[in-house]
Amino acid sequence: MAAPLAGPAGVALRDLALRSARLRGGFAAVQLTPRRWLNLQEYQSKKLMADHGVTVQRFFVADSANDALEAAQRLKAKEIVLKAQILAGGRGKGIFNSGLKGGVHLTKDPKIVEQLAKQMIGYNLSTKQTPKDGVTVKKVMVAEALNISRETYFAILMDRACNGPVMVGSPQGGVDIEEVAVTSPELIFKEEIDIFEGIKDHQALRMAGNLGFRGPLQQQAADQIKKLYNLFLKIDATQVEVNPFGETPEGQVVCFDAKINFDDNAEFRQKEIFALDDKSENEPIENEAAKYDLKYIGLDGNIACFVNGAGLAMATCDIISLNGGKPANFLDLGGGVKEAQVYQAFKLLTADPKVEAILVNIFGGIVNCAIIANGITKACRELELKVPLVVRLEGLRSAQFSVHHQCVLFSIHYWSAPYERGREGGTVPLVPGTFMRVTCLIHRGQSWIFRKVKADINASISC
Repeated sequence: MAAPLAGPAGVALRDLALRSARLRGGFAAVQLTPRRWLNLQEYQSKKLMADHGVTVQRFFVADSANDALEAAQRLKAKEIVLKAQILAGGRGKGIFNSGLKGGVHLTKDPKIVEQLAKQMIGYNLSTKQTPKDGVTVKKVMVAEALNISRETYFAILMDRACNGPVMVGSPQGGVDIEEVAVTSPELIFKEEIDIFEGIKDHQALRMAGNLGFRGPLQQQAADQIKKLYNLFLKIDATQVEVNPFGETPEGQVVCFDAKINFDDNAEFRQKEIFALDDKSENEPIENEAAKYDLKYIGLDGNIACFVNGAGLAMATCDIISLNGGKPANFLDLGGGVKEAQVYQAFKLLTADPKVEAILVNIFGGIVNCAIIANGITKACRELELKVPLVVRLEGLRSAQFSVHHQCVLFSIHYWSAPYERGREGGTVPLVPGTFMRVTCLIHRGQSWIFRKVKADINASISC
């Protein structure tokens, strides 16, 4: 399936835009609380679509080989497709640790479905998008296999430039839509929808025609497009992408595969949908972070990043990488952070055995720097921090990050091995041959500056 046209990057852009407007005095301050993106399995997305009248393949879900056999028999289909259910692409070319190759199989024999399910359920499936050891398959989808005579691409998404929903379609489906946009841009069709008036019949028909549906199929495709738009609105989606949106030799328009992105800010009125969130494939530390409204993504480096705002977090990771270091994580505190969240964030970071240093980089546009400072000092005292800590706070109430806070932080920082404590009230030197190369933000008088700390140099911080 093609990569989505909208995604987490959109949240980062929205966050940055709001911050910029705040700095320009465009509107009163708001608090943004980060939310992790909702993950639904394929069968869950298809059920949502079916519940809203969208045509999908008939299917059942099974969590045992016996259930899979019964499902295949109940389908009474000419051909059956068995799909392992994991939150990763590339299933068809994946490999199970049971020895089975491929997470998607076609067969006409229900007994073969049972045999395949025995080699899928309870085993790890590895694809290009999974961790090295793969992901455990707990459920399989047993569906009616339909022949596809023609594949198209269709999506509805929120577009900032148009201030509302936009339909995007192409008669070339089943392939990477971004590649089509580059090689054959004339085959990409776009239709803006008035959010107040909704989709018009002529718009749906025009899009169906642009996708290549002719005769009775054009009206059928237009009806499916309108139902997809109704789904888009009712579930507070930011994107509904169908690839392929195809037709069968029997003259039926079917949504064969789909990806749905949700507006996480609508969780309060979409409780049933958000209750479906499958967190079983997440890293345990990610689930723990989500409990405290922290966005955490583990990386393979050794320098932990403690940042507010997705854009600044990405920039901080880039700075570390550009100077020869490797970030250990992406951690976004968000705008409405509280002292308790700062404390929990430090617990998460220090629990990672790969972390050898922590870099705190906070811009106080919405975030209160004093809250961050209090949370850090509390964490340092109670968690007995054992790794070097470098802190930069700038912006809202950063002046309240007092000399007392600075001394507490840097004392803890330099008491930690491989550092030595300097004399009280004076200068605390770094010992030659210390930790990895990293761009640090170091306090000088009343400001913070960038400084490269390498294994072969001395630096000092006034406290």
